[in-house]
Amino acid sequence: MLSDKLNNYNIILGSASPRRRQLLREAGISYSTAAIDCDEIFPSHLKAREIAEFLAAAKAQAYKKELHNNEILITADTIVWCKETLLGKPADHDEAFKFLKMLSGCEHEVITGISLKSIDKEDIFSVSTLVTFRELEDADIESYISDFKPFDKAGAYGIQERIGLTGISTISGSYYNVVGMPVGDLLVRLLQFIE
Repeated sequence: MLSDKLNNYNIILGSASPRRRQLLREAGISYSTAAIDCDEIFPSHLKAREIAEFLAAAKAQAYKKELHNNEILITADTIVWCKETLLGKPADHDEAFKFLKMLSGCEHEVITGISLKSIDKEDIFSVSTLVTFRELEDADIESYISDFKPFDKAGAYGIQERIGLTGISTISGSYYNVVGMPVGDLLVRLLQFIE
């Protein structure tokens, strides 16, 4: 198995996201976690993939401990890019509603930037998935925000939650990328990284 080849390494997931933790667990990757405090600020000229990759790398830079020979730090950042606009985590109910209205009836891009960092090298890459929402009724948006409070999610939605289950018409690319971590792509890059 691909994940067995990682047994000689201590994988550190620098993320508080329960979704990322669950996906790595389900993929059979053994890991420890580290909380990383990093302001998600980026240069204003960056767009789409550049933002996600910059933020993933910034989180790796913000890791305070020294990495040892057999350790690999994984950091990631997922963004939603719609109509040349970054939709991050909404600050409140009104912003969540605004984001979902923008996504209604539109195709958008969900991009996860990932950094793999060891004592002597770093690999930064990103994975993109195209997602299209049907036209969303205002009442459905309001109900979703009230019930699910998606304030910790880029673009103000979780694909695995009600609005994703009922509102998404097409998806092109990795579903798990939209959940928060494209695990298949991550495993392939991890294997290349250790070789």
